[in-house]
Amino acid sequence: MVGSPHEAMHRIFQHDPGVFTRAVRALGLPFLDPLEVALLPTDLTETRPVERRVDTLLRISTVDGAFLLLVEAQGKIDHAKPASWAYYLSHLHAKYRLPPVLLVVCQDQQTAQWARRPPAIGAPFRRSLILAPIVLGPHNVPAVTDVATAAADIPLAALSAVTHANEPDINAILKALAAALHGFDEDQSIFAELTEMGLGASPAAKTWRKLMSLDLTFFRSESSQRLRAEGHAEGVCGSILRVLDRRGVAVSAEAHDRITTCTDPDMLQTWLDRSLVVTDVQDLFHG
Repeated sequence: MVGSPHEAMHRIFQHDPGVFTRAVRALGLPFLDPLEVALLPTDLTETRPVERRVDTLLRISTVDGAFLLLVEAQGKIDHAKPASWAYYLSHLHAKYRLPPVLLVVCQDQQTAQWARRPPAIGAPFRRSLILAPIVLGPHNVPAVTDVATAAADIPLAALSAVTHANEPDINAILKALAAALHGFDEDQSIFAELTEMGLGASPAAKTWRKLMSLDLTFFRSESSQRLRAEGHAEGVCGSILRVLDRRGVAVSAEAHDRITTCTDPDMLQTWLDRSLVVTDVQDLFHG
């Protein structure tokens, strides 16, 4: 396995494609939750001897139909890349007859700013092709520094760590993620590995390795599991209320109490999913 920030920036989306939807909703982009996801071949090579590979390619199905998600990890400015992106998009649209969406993941502000404004292709007086990628980086991925918030969405917390690898708040992000990860099942351990890959040779990598090498006795204890479960429930409750507030859905005192006192993780997850679409808070509880 290639251990590099480049790999981590796009492989997070392979292990939890839903993190794309959750990350871009804060940007006001109305992508729906995936109903089904298929990992497609990344080799876009044609019969001629020119090899072209996208970093990660996913076919995502939603209630409104399917689309292709191309995830490109961009560690630095590369003026040759926009031409490759244009090729990927047109080739995949012709091959699959599905709308392609380009997501570029960056680790620094300068690269992210460049990726958001790729040059148009064509004559100066007549542009034939204009690229409009979605760009995630330290400028718009939230810094997850709260343990409960990190526990509520481990993949998004890992994405936060990877994209903020060189930012001043990285240590607080790593501490929250490490605390959230300790004691979770092995299915979540891949995000610890991807985080280490994503940090690369940055100073934060040493901090991460130190955090992950701590004595795990406490984290395996019954008290720790209870506190972690309580923290997870609290984080999901907060997410539900924030989503409803952002969407302008009024929450009565009775509904607020019902949400904040619920400790059933399955019920809370159901309410979180419903909070994205309901227009009346009572529909949250009755579906």
